[in-house]
Amino acid sequence: MSYSGLNDFVRELERRDELVRIGHKVDPVLEITEIVDRISKSPGGGKALLFENNGTEFPILINAYGSASRICLALGHDSLDQIGTEIEELFKQLAGPSENFLDKLKLLPLLSRIASWMPKKKKGRGRCQEVVMDQPDLARLPVLTCWPADGGPFITLPCVVTRDPETGARNVGMYRMQVFGPDLTGMHWHKHKTGARHYLGYQKLGKRMPVTVVLGGDPAYTYAATAPLPDQIDEYMLAGFLRKKKVELVRCLTNDLEVPDDADFILEGYIDPSEEMIWEGPFGDHTGFYSLADWYPKFHVTCITHRKEAVYPATIVGIPPQEDAYIGLATEKIFLAPMKMTLVPELKDLYLPPEGVAHNLTLARIDKSYAGQALKTMNAMWGAGQMMFNKIMLVTDQANPWSDMLLFARNISRQIDPANDIIFSSGPMDVLDHSSSKFAYGSKMGIDATTKYPEELSDYEYNNSLPRTDEINIILSGISDIKSFNVSLLAKGISMLILGIDKELGFSLQGLTNQLMHTEALCGIKFLVLVDSGLPVDNLYSVVWYVTGNIDPKRDCKVYDAFGAGEGSRMVMDGTRKTAVADGFRRDWPNPVVSSPETIEKVDKMWKDLGLGQHLASPSLIYYPLKRGEGAISD
Repeated sequence: MSYSGLNDFVRELERRDELVRIGHKVDPVLEITEIVDRISKSPGGGKALLFENNGTEFPILINAYGSASRICLALGHDSLDQIGTEIEELFKQLAGPSENFLDKLKLLPLLSRIASWMPKKKKGRGRCQEVVMDQPDLARLPVLTCWPADGGPFITLPCVVTRDPETGARNVGMYRMQVFGPDLTGMHWHKHKTGARHYLGYQKLGKRMPVTVVLGGDPAYTYAATAPLPDQIDEYMLAGFLRKKKVELVRCLTNDLEVPDDADFILEGYIDPSEEMIWEGPFGDHTGFYSLADWYPKFHVTCITHRKEAVYPATIVGIPPQEDAYIGLATEKIFLAPMKMTLVPELKDLYLPPEGVAHNLTLARIDKSYAGQALKTMNAMWGAGQMMFNKIMLVTDQANPWSDMLLFARNISRQIDPANDIIFSSGPMDVLDHSSSKFAYGSKMGIDATTKYPEELSDYEYNNSLPRTDEINIILSGISDIKSFNVSLLAKGISMLILGIDKELGFSLQGLTNQLMHTEALCGIKFLVLVDSGLPVDNLYSVVWYVTGNIDPKRDCKVYDAFGAGEGSRMVMDGTRKTAVADGFRRDWPNPVVSSPETIEKVDKMWKDLGLGQHLASPSLIYYPLKRGEGAISD
């Protein structure tokens, strides 16, 4: 199924009761974010929202892909599994034997189908060029200022079109864009991204770089811009495959790039690699923390065109879950088959929990047939495209593991021996990762939670019996350094304690760890997880988000061998924020992303006028105790 622009998609959302039109006046500065944050964190992701009264002539569509049903609808399929199955069948047909002429003839219908997905150039102006602004002015667009410590307004769903200066290959990527003036933005592409590589190519040649930004159009364009495609695969070909209709492209008016005919907005321009960069950020990011300011290229807007009755697309990111969790779910399903068939044949399923914000936590299921296969899988996947950014990878061979996460956690708790089944590695990290001691470089942790072959077993027999929770409650209550704790997992057969601490002046992490390790009643507990006491330790979703975001595994996860007969190894994970005083950490540590009290109060007062049903409390209230100061950087 294809859409001829966002208005077409809006009509389909409305027909299916998946959208709420908001006619009440809402400010794009902070207020829209606060409303959307409440909706996106409601069960199932809430509904898509169309803010029709935002101070500009264009309505804002947001949370459009923020549920399992809407991401399927956006990509024109009944289920994401259906897309994965189609891709797997396609790969099988292309990779099958073609030993004779008849075999090759059988491929002709398939090749004809593939050709029907290839983008097509169209002469003349497109619908995206129905209106040409006399002077490009980004202030006419309802660009959001999302969070209180953001550096300014940001375009959050841009499809950025660039071209390799040597090969001419097109790339469409998604890089946030801070607006600095009517015709100037930053271009926040990370060093590992294709757009950044194209930029370096133009820099070496001493040439100005044409860049065009597409906003809206068929939702398949937006998804394709986020997809981890190999360089040789055109994003508009993936969009054509998803929508089962080729993308028609028209030439820009002020540069020679092509853009989809049915897009809602087009921002044409250039980047001059010889220019000084601009100080961009901070920005409340998908990690749930602020990404801090840094130098990025300037994007000069030479022309803005749009459709009549254009709809402005936007998203917000922050502490999960948000809309991007469902976009990530699509990527899991769509790219499982290519990864399985080209790199990890034993891979059966992949799950990136939303609380792991895509790169912090990956769960993989394999069909295991030999010793060491889980380790082989980890190393293969850490070398696969954007999987190089993964921080924690857990590999299991448990059947249907994600259908019952409590059972899954209980089973792997019994199977894992920390000293024997956990490995550490090092490599590139996401630029947004704040926990590593060095920028964009840190450690990784692999957890082998598969059934063990004899060669993989430790030399001692692990006693998996767990202590009584009432006894543990008494012990932890008597340790002054522990301000809060959660022992509920023990009652569920999961060998883990969550402890809230304060790293105040005079606090010794090593001293507390030694005390815990030598407390006899705690000797049978495999994992002791430390968090800042401001975090609600009973909220397991928040604990996973906070800990996986805050650890550099090799530095912060200490494995202790068994002290005596009948005991097993244990691990202490320090998931707290790191400081120079307490931890010797020398980089700036960001604050978590939360709304301001003033904005929360404004939204509370207007809620009954928004047509969004029962009042929802601000999710930010849960995380305020974790803030240190008012800015993006933690004091």
